[in-house]
Parts: sequence; structure tokens; C-alpha cells
Amino acid sequence: MKILVLAEQRDGKLRKSSAEAVRAARTLADQTSGEVIALVVGPSGSGAAAETGGYGAHRALTVDAPQVAAYSTTAWTKATAEVAVAVGANAVILSATSLGKDLAPRVAVRLQAGLAADCTALRLDGGAIIATRPVYAGKALTDIRITTPVQIYTLRPNVFTSGASSGGAAPVQTQAVAFTDADTAVRVTDVQMGSGKLDVAEADIVVSGGRGLKAPENFKMIEELAAALHGAVGASRAVVDAGWRPHAEQVGQTGKTVSPTLYVAVAVSGAIQHLAGMSSSKYIVAINKDKDAPIFQVADYGIVGDAFEVVPALAAEVKKLTGGA
Repeated sequence: MKILVLAEQRDGKLRKSSAEAVRAARTLADQTSGEVIALVVGPSGSGAAAETGGYGAHRALTVDAPQVAAYSTTAWTKATAEVAVAVGANAVILSATSLGKDLAPRVAVRLQAGLAADCTALRLDGGAIIATRPVYAGKALTDIRITTPVQIYTLRPNVFTSGASSGGAAPVQTQAVAFTDADTAVRVTDVQMGSGKLDVAEADIVVSGGRGLKAPENFKMIEELAAALHGAVGASRAVVDAGWRPHAEQVGQTGKTVSPTLYVAVAVSGAIQHLAGMSSSKYIVAINKDKDAPIFQVADYGIVGDAFEVVPALAAEVKKLTGGA
């Protein structure tokens, strides 16, 4: 079995979710005497490509051309699909990030491949890959076996573990792809970078706030608790729709799906759309003054109380325990 993993990078560094995908691929490959090939698309990718070796990639390929300097759905689809064909990949694995969710179905069409999206587990059964993924907004899990010659999987970030890097470097080669004008019919003309905050999709701890906080300025206490826990700030859809927080922080069915070790939901009622985006978190703490709020049905720990009293007190206690570090 040959498994191609699209490895995302930022500023030449491998993204955590991609390290998880490489490790998951290696676990499968080791059971079939197979090979894991990492693919890094875009400029300055050689460092990240080599880094994949520490997580299990046998070798790495890079595609670096002006057409893929910024993310382009059509150009990246062509690059990924052509490399998959060139290496004879049986399976293609991507992270279920915003980029991966956009790219995977397009690559699947190009390769006439079946796609299992947002997988939370992969295993082998008789030499075939069985993927597990949530359905019905996370209320149930289903096992999927893809029967097409080439199979594509996207993996939910923070569910698969990357482990520590071995420090090894994968041998890196450049793969040529012949792009045409049609591949870049839509071009990125400007990129506005985020403020450097933790991405909720990859953070190990997430503190989310809901409309129960009453006003956008009250998110300051969410930020303070998140900072004390060294976590990321999340938000419900209602908060984002109201313009209180950016869409990048939205957790839920129409936002980002998160699977942190700790998820703290503050003044979030727990609508099914929100639960679909965070119910796979390892530990869920709910803080809400409504004892009947749906969020308590999925919480491991619940505090029925006024968030304006509970959250500052909780942040203060965390700071005491950590010495403010």
C-alpha cells in the first residue's frame, strides 16, 4: 500500500494536524509493508517536507511553482492529483482543516476516488482500510469501507496523535507539475494574516463563549481564562453572527470542528449545531446559569452559576496554581 499524505505547512514548519496525518498513515503502512509519501505544496516547503520524516514519512515530495505560491483550489487540486497518480498512491490522506475540506472532494473527483471525510479512526480489516466518522451531527458513528481503487480520507485534527518527532528527516525531491492558465483562473491577490492566536482546530485547550455573555466586551474574561490555560478562544455561531468574534473562532457545524483535551463552554446553551463541532473533546466543562441547558448533557463537569462570577474566579485559581506562567 502506498499512502500519499498532503502535509500543510506554515512559514516552512509542519502543521500539527499534518504531523498527526503522517503518523496515522505510517501506522497503516507498517501493517501492510507499505510506504508513506508526504507531499508539501507551496513555497519554502522543503523544511516541512523533511520534517515529515520524524513522524513516519518514508520520503517527501514538494511542488513549488508560482501557481501554488498562495492557495488556489484548482492549482492545488491538480498538483495533489497528479502526484498521487505519479507515485501510484492507493490512498490519499489530508487533514480535515479548512484547506483539506475544500481540497479533498475536488481531488476525489479528479481521481474518481471515494472519500471518507472527517474521520476519527482508521484501521485495517483484511487489508482494507475501515474509516470511522461521526454522522447525524455527532450522535452516532459509522464505519466506512471505500471500494474505489484510490481512496481519500480527511482526518479530524487532535483526534489522531502525532507523538514526538523522532528527529529524522525524510529525503525530499521536487515534483514537476505542468500548470496552465486554466489552473489559476482564480488568483489570490492579497493575504491578511491572523493575529497569531492559537487555531481552535489544533489547540489542546479551547475556551468558548456564547450569547449568554451579553456583550462583545465581556469576551475579555474568556480571553483571560484561555490565556491562563494556554488555550484558544472559541465562540458559538450566534456570537459570530452578531459580529462579536471573527468566524475563525466559530465552533460548530458551520464553523470549525474541534477535539481538544479540554473544552470549556461558557454561557453556551449547547444547540445541536454547536455540539456537532465539539462533542468529540476528551473533557468538556460547561458553565451556565441554566441548569437545563443542553450543554450539560454532554459535559463531563458542569457548573450551574453566573459566568460573570464563575469565570473570573476560575481564571484567578488557575493563575494561582500555575504561578501566572
